Amino acid sequence: MKYRLSTLLQFTIKRTFLNMAYHKPEAKVVQELKDIANKLRIQSIIGTQASKSGHPTSCSSIAEIISVLFFNTMRYKLSAPKDPSSDRFVLSKGHAAPILYAAWAEAGLFPVDELKNLRKLNSDLEGHPTPRLNFIDVGTGSLGQGLAVAAGMAYVGKNYDKANYRVYCLVGDGEAAEGSIWESIHFASHYNLDNLCLIIDVNRLGQSEETSLGHNMNTYSKRLEAFGFNAIVVDGHDVDELVKAFHVAATTKDKPTAILAKTFKGKNFPNVENLDNWHGKPLGDQAERIIQHLKTLVKNQGPTKIHHQEPLKDDAPIVDISNIKLSSPPNYELGQSIATRNAYGTALVKLAQSNPRVIALDGDMKNSTFSEKLKKFDASRFIECFIAEQNLVGVAIGATCRDRTVAFVSTFATFLTRAFDQIRMGAISQSNVNFVGSHCGVSIGEDGPSQMGLEDLAMFRSIPGSTVFYPGDAVACERAVELAANTKGITFIRTNRPNTPIIYQNNEIFQIGKSHVVKSTPNDQLLIIGGGVTLIEALTAAEELAKVNVFARVLDPFTIKPIDKEGIIKNALEVGGRILTVEDHYPEGGLGEAVLSAVAEQRNIVVKKLAVPRVPRSGPPTALLDYYGISSKHIVTAANELLKL
Repeated sequence: MKYRLSTLLQFTIKRTFLNMAYHKPEAKVVQELKDIANKLRIQSIIGTQASKSGHPTSCSSIAEIISVLFFNTMRYKLSAPKDPSSDRFVLSKGHAAPILYAAWAEAGLFPVDELKNLRKLNSDLEGHPTPRLNFIDVGTGSLGQGLAVAAGMAYVGKNYDKANYRVYCLVGDGEAAEGSIWESIHFASHYNLDNLCLIIDVNRLGQSEETSLGHNMNTYSKRLEAFGFNAIVVDGHDVDELVKAFHVAATTKDKPTAILAKTFKGKNFPNVENLDNWHGKPLGDQAERIIQHLKTLVKNQGPTKIHHQEPLKDDAPIVDISNIKLSSPPNYELGQSIATRNAYGTALVKLAQSNPRVIALDGDMKNSTFSEKLKKFDASRFIECFIAEQNLVGVAIGATCRDRTVAFVSTFATFLTRAFDQIRMGAISQSNVNFVGSHCGVSIGEDGPSQMGLEDLAMFRSIPGSTVFYPGDAVACERAVELAANTKGITFIRTNRPNTPIIYQNNEIFQIGKSHVVKSTPNDQLLIIGGGVTLIEALTAAEELAKVNVFARVLDPFTIKPIDKEGIIKNALEVGGRILTVEDHYPEGGLGEAVLSAVAEQRNIVVKKLAVPRVPRSGPPTALLDYYGISSKHIVTAANELLKL
């Protein structure tokens, strides 16, 4: 078996490196890189021993990979780890964070002694990487996501920056079972991202047992080749082979490269190497014995040297994505009927006209979300991610790293639920990505519940630091898009499928966290709060109530998060403390609960909620609004009931 594998490796290396201009590193350099790998192993053990937790064996399997990358292959500036022209590295298997921290410390970014603070409350050297550290672009550790982010970085580097930097992503073989990984592999191949290098650490062992493929390198290779990658199988602990492989990756054109590294978990840890049941455990009483063994493998005791294959090129352009404005104000007529999803497309083009770094990404829904308007204006700034929403979100996160683009991600709101993990990791990554979800609620009509976004407000409200817009008409929608482009963190704009009337003047001013009273009289007896479609239903209901001398004030919250707490309380108290909320959303976590939270500590205010009470069914939009109790007719009934309380 050993002979057969060796033959396969030799054949792969010979085939791949044929006719490549490659200069083999001197023996001294190879030894220094081996020494660095073992130093990184030692530091990973010391850090995990100090924290009494962590993954030293997972670190050990990638020690030579990290050594060759950081001290031979990658080009970067220690003085500016996130320099726009520097190579990027994404550690998708984030649990191996200690060896990544050790690499930057060994390179001289911060004192090696700091590694002893791993996982401590007052330290940014957390259990998995986050951008609290100035050398980390994105948070990782929720497995299967790093490659999408790396693909987004590579797409920007190749198509927008047109710069020399390369992107490296190290993935564990366990997480290679995630479907999101294969979405990203397909994306990278489709767009010929030859500046992207995927490294799979095939160490055979998962958390609880052997991975499905174990060390079947041939199958890994065939799969990656079938997806259009240049697949290179190497001994992941052989410095010579790794240096060669990264050289080939850098010189391969028109396709991405995957380096498939056969490794061993706990490499160079006697009585631990390649054994099960060591995942996520410090070495405990084995640590000192193993550290002493590793020290005997280090031949050069001098300072660490960095042997870059080629110099860093400062060729990434200067980018300014601040203070982006619509190229022209909204231009609608009062009463004109237009869907907010249509206005989103219009606003997207206006932003793109103002700033060349505004881009749109979609999941094959562009003719429904109206993001296709940007594609028609400038196809180069539209990224089709096809029906692969997890990769769609990850690519957008990568595209916005280092402030290279302003990205708008659109699809049906309900389809973003399958990418919730990517979205929450985007928040952990301090990402600035704007999401636009169309086809919300039962008002989409006949397509039925699988297409109806009824959980989206709850989902995005739960994201830390998020801003959630629910524009009431096309004017408000254009301004929401403009505000989102200039807002830090995750934003979400909820857009409607059906046409709704224009209720705002084109010069109306909108602010995050500020509501708008869209109908009022001096004699108002209750406050009705709606959003989007239900805002229009509320206005209709208020007209009907006025016919019988019942006067309702109607409020458009504009943003559901932050909700305008002061404005809601003020208006509620002015009308006797009665609030009626109506939303095309499930009762849990949406507009009604946002309002309830806003007034929870206020005496003498009562809130009645109307929402979609159960899983809906297909039907005409107006019929469904009525059937599920959120039409103007039901608002009238609920208002009268509220007045009796």
